[in-house]
Amino acid sequence: MPDITTDAAEESTSRRAADHIAGNPRILIIDDEAGIRDSLETMLTLEGFTVTLAIDGVSGMEQLSRNQFDLLLLDLALPGESGLDLLPRIVEMYPTLPVIMITAFGTMGNVVDAIRAGAENFVQKPWDNEKLLADIRTAIARHRAEEEVVQLKRTLKQRYNFENIVGKSEPMLKLFDLVSQVAPSRSTVLIQGESGTGKELIAKAIHANSPRRDHPFVPVNTGAVPSELLESTLFGHVKGAFTSAIAAKKGLFEVANSGTLFLDEIGTMTMDMQAKILRVLQDRRFMQLGGTQEIQVDVRIIAATNVNLQDAVRAGRFREDLFYRLNVITLELPPLRSRREDVPLLAGHFLRLYSNENGMEERTLSPEAMRILMDYEWPGNVRELENAMERGVVLSTGKIIQPELLPQQLTGNTYSATLLEQQPNASLFDLMEEIERRIITDRLERCHWNQTEAAEYFRIPLSTLNQKIKRLNVEIKKRNRE
Repeated sequence: MPDITTDAAEESTSRRAADHIAGNPRILIIDDEAGIRDSLETMLTLEGFTVTLAIDGVSGMEQLSRNQFDLLLLDLALPGESGLDLLPRIVEMYPTLPVIMITAFGTMGNVVDAIRAGAENFVQKPWDNEKLLADIRTAIARHRAEEEVVQLKRTLKQRYNFENIVGKSEPMLKLFDLVSQVAPSRSTVLIQGESGTGKELIAKAIHANSPRRDHPFVPVNTGAVPSELLESTLFGHVKGAFTSAIAAKKGLFEVANSGTLFLDEIGTMTMDMQAKILRVLQDRRFMQLGGTQEIQVDVRIIAATNVNLQDAVRAGRFREDLFYRLNVITLELPPLRSRREDVPLLAGHFLRLYSNENGMEERTLSPEAMRILMDYEWPGNVRELENAMERGVVLSTGKIIQPELLPQQLTGNTYSATLLEQQPNASLFDLMEEIERRIITDRLERCHWNQTEAAEYFRIPLSTLNQKIKRLNVEIKKRNRE
């Protein structure tokens, strides 16, 4: 039985955290000099911050225990316990709270000690107001993004038991509600979405929130298994069924009994395999390869595809009866470019993940690097973003990841750099025409050669796009309906 008291406490904490994130940034100043406190309070209040003051470590720790703050300005030389002595305790108790140390007696030793102890930055009196404000805003923005991810994950965990799924955009919130509705049922689910959108994570979330959660979740990428081995992989085989079958082997349907079988990239199956899958969906029975006895299973099927199965049915590449069996409940995963507000949350999540995995201090993105992420189209979706953040963490030597550590395709230099290498003697006009040709061709490919969709993306009339296609000799391929 759930612990109602614990759930209520966690919900109250979640509400307080959400209210805190939504309000003005709150800063705690711990400094024993009244003039310094008053000066900082005036400046920060005028900038829209909510400021709380403390004169020493004791009163400062009391404030930290009673309120939530976005940043701490901590004086090094405090009466009693110094700021440097206080810092490790603050970092241990409030690990996500950024701390900027302030002192009139800054030495390199103090700076090193403060940073090692967990300080965000070190400012020496008298300071430059603009630089201090910039440092404060950067630290608070990062802190709030981290708090938002923690809050979001807590909410999703309480409400849905979702793991490793991050998103606050409207399309994702609607998807979470749908997942919570369909999870308790026995119905087959079809998940559709571009490659890299996280179809397997959604399948796992459905399983984790279903009555089958204590039984196996068995994923198989049907497109990655050679067609001649797929039947044996799914249904198993008896000894001697084929040359290398030296022993009997269970198939994944049997392994997943009482649980969930996730058939990824189901659109790649041969028509013969589709017929066999259809029979299992209808009768919950199958025979092993080379076997004579039927095996009955209780398996929930979740299928996924990055192709349009209706188009595949019309083209004769996918069985219509299987499509309707799979299409009981369909979930559409939005591409990352249609939910850009999730990019900072996802980036922060992956930066923390790979910083921890590599034993590094947590990395963050510079404002310019974040701008590049927000402007990029993400053809590889969440998987591409994850790879970019892992690369940035591994290659970084400091806490802040700058644009030069991002993959080249994100920074917009791919076309120009390649062309300059390929055509070193070309004129600027020729280079610009080639770049335009490549951009249009690239977009048409992503739109499956749908010129109307490409024109809408470029925000130009279809007639204008057609003129450019003709002028630039862009080769139009037959529209790929998959």
